[in-house]
Amino acid sequence: MKRILFIDRDGTLIEEPADEQIDSFEKLKFTQGMFKNLAFIKSKLDFEFVMVSNQDGLGTSSFPENTFWPVHNFILQSLEGEGITFDEILIDRHFPEDNADTRKPNTGLVRKYIDNPEYDIAESYVIGDRDTDRQFAENIGCKSLTLGRDGMTWHKIAELLFAGERQAEVKRTTKETDIFVAVNLDGHGKCDISTGLGFFDHMLEQIGKHGMIDLTIKTKGDLEVDEHHTIEDTALALGECLKKALGDKRGIERYGYSLPMDDCLCSVALDFGGRPWLVWDAEFKREKIGEMPTEMFLHFFKSLSDSAMMNLNIKAEGQNEHHKIEGIFKALARSIKMAVRRDVYHYELPSTKGAL
Repeated sequence: MKRILFIDRDGTLIEEPADEQIDSFEKLKFTQGMFKNLAFIKSKLDFEFVMVSNQDGLGTSSFPENTFWPVHNFILQSLEGEGITFDEILIDRHFPEDNADTRKPNTGLVRKYIDNPEYDIAESYVIGDRDTDRQFAENIGCKSLTLGRDGMTWHKIAELLFAGERQAEVKRTTKETDIFVAVNLDGHGKCDISTGLGFFDHMLEQIGKHGMIDLTIKTKGDLEVDEHHTIEDTALALGECLKKALGDKRGIERYGYSLPMDDCLCSVALDFGGRPWLVWDAEFKREKIGEMPTEMFLHFFKSLSDSAMMNLNIKAEGQNEHHKIEGIFKALARSIKMAVRRDVYHYELPSTKGAL
């Protein structure tokens, strides 16, 4: 089945002026990164391209056609010069108050694609810049990518369409713990974490927030015994989930490192090279920070390294014990963010061995 990109025009292909009407060449400006990334999508993927645009009152005295078509045709010619052509161009001319079923987010213009066995609508996308474009996607029954929302750029759109979203879930159940972990490596730092240990939750949240990873961790452990199983098994589940989300690792940076925090200097160098190893150079004098035994810090990172199949080299120096371990977790987060960064324009395995 064929997939479709339903692509908005104003605000998506070209920047939208304050009066929301592109009726002169003086108002025309293409959006940043559009040409390079849309041409990449067109050349590498098999989507049909369908432009869907609301042009309020086109053909009326408020928006004469002779001010619209010269600019519109120039846009199409410019796109074609970069190898970007559309299979269909659909323009609605109604005003919002007309409540026309052909005006986005209504689906009248694209009715022939919906429930058509030739098209895989569920795996198609609307690319736009407004909430109405997102609603349009919901009404069609496809996915949406919204420019400007949560840092979405044309480069990110190309990456997600070409290489996919890196999401994973892991459930781990033993006699001591019941754990659920979900990771989105291409997220925005949204966290939902509950382990029964407040300080541990706070540390895990650093990984999501500073690594720009959407992270859900739900751990129910035998805390009536002690904290050991809860911390160790959470690390194992998180590491497995990171490994699963990374997939074949094509295009990633692979390596990452380092961070200062107040009186402390914390260094976390990592390599998602498939060979687990931990070097730990950090001393803690307190028995606990919050409810978390400091002896479990090394154990957490050893379990994480083993499960994620990554090399970790961790060093920390400083006086404040809280700052020291928090700095380590933040440095880990920044290192992960750096190492999982993906470049679809150099989509190769970062290894001379041919495997990671």
